[in-house]
Amino acid sequence: MSGGLDSAMALALLLEQEHPVIGLTMRLWREPGGGDDPAEADIASAQQVCRQLGVEHHVVDLRDAFYEQVVCHFVAEYAAGRTPNPCVRCNRWIKFGLLLEQARALGAETLATGHYARIAHEEGRYRLLRGSDRGKDQSYFLYTLDQATLAVVHFPLGAYHKATIRDMARARGLPVVERAESQDICFSHDGDYRRLIQKQQPEAVRPGPIYDRDGQLLGEHRGLPYYTIGQRSGLGIAAPRPLYVIALDLERNALIVGHADALGRKGLMAREMNVIGGQPLPQGHMVQAKIRYRARPAAARVYMQAIDKARVLFDEPLRDITPGQAVVLYEGDTVLGGGIIDAATEPENVE
Repeated sequence: MSGGLDSAMALALLLEQEHPVIGLTMRLWREPGGGDDPAEADIASAQQVCRQLGVEHHVVDLRDAFYEQVVCHFVAEYAAGRTPNPCVRCNRWIKFGLLLEQARALGAETLATGHYARIAHEEGRYRLLRGSDRGKDQSYFLYTLDQATLAVVHFPLGAYHKATIRDMARARGLPVVERAESQDICFSHDGDYRRLIQKQQPEAVRPGPIYDRDGQLLGEHRGLPYYTIGQRSGLGIAAPRPLYVIALDLERNALIVGHADALGRKGLMAREMNVIGGQPLPQGHMVQAKIRYRARPAAARVYMQAIDKARVLFDEPLRDITPGQAVVLYEGDTVLGGGIIDAATEPENVE
């Protein structure tokens, strides 16, 4: 229970289905400063819901693990010139890792969350499916789940639309109906992750040169973590044609820019691959791939290079393939799996 609307309604629905339930809220590391700790308000909100619904509530202290597994990894990835997604990391190691262990230690058989995703069980295998509300679908962040985990997790909201859930919560008189959505970078007290990186690892945020593809010096950047592949705004360069970030050169602490036609790539290499079905995908398997949470699915073929590595080749070039982000593979509504983008590539003979 995060203290918000979705997890509160997940709890309410489970109670109405006559499941015996307890509430769990994670106490996670938050950057000091910025006034009152929002984590305390989240915990208080979850406790209030549990009191109203007559449910036992527990706070699970995962601050140290969250700091090491999510925050430090986040800073290190930016320092290495990559753009990480902390929600993917948190789901894998914290929420469906350590929190699930704590739930089992308390006697729970299943861990339910307020994610907008669905699980199907057919012929002895589990499938992760998109949420019915495509505008809120969170399956992208859950591609790291495996068969063993899918067997013991539950997403009560997966078949609902967000607007319906809000109406249902209002009808039940839940006190969280108008609570604001949580922010993606929940561990920064003001959402400014660049300032946090500079504080945690100041050597990673140093001004440096901006070059074009021919090596001509065009200006100076503020620090590589301020930029990501495909970015156009904030470069501070006057040019007759729009310029975009096309590469981060960590060795020279340099930003490489070019015109829009320099952005497109038709392939990527992915590491830390997880195939949810447990079996390697056939070589050249046709999928729809998302290279960011809000990206449109793109037609592609997958070529497994090893059990945890894959090459993904797109039918059409994509502009914003960004190392550190997740590439998630779909077949219809089914999430096949995904991995972390290692590098953008051009097609090779992989048959």
